[in-house]
Amino acid sequence: MEKSNEEIGKIFKALGDSNRLKILDLIKVEEKCACKLLEELKIGQSTLSHHMKILCDSKIVNCRKDGKWSHYSLNKEIYRELESILKDIFTK
Repeated sequence: MEKSNEEIGKIFKALGDSNRLKILDLIKVEEKCACKLLEELKIGQSTLSHHMKILCDSKIVNCRKDGKWSHYSLNKEIYRELESILKDIFTK
């Protein structure tokens, strides 16, 4: 499915922040609870929520609720789509 320029812009915006790149690095191997991300990143809950909203809205990250905690994992499908988007951009 082809993404709109608005959807592509959301993906690149999400990837354009060093804190969000750190988050992606932390969840690249396995799903992590928000509580673990807070510990590892040493940031406040509202800051983490802000970054996770952007990552989830761009569909780069999946969120699974378990009680009061959210668990985050990479959406592997988006990376295949991103590879296709980049190829398309650079071959036009």
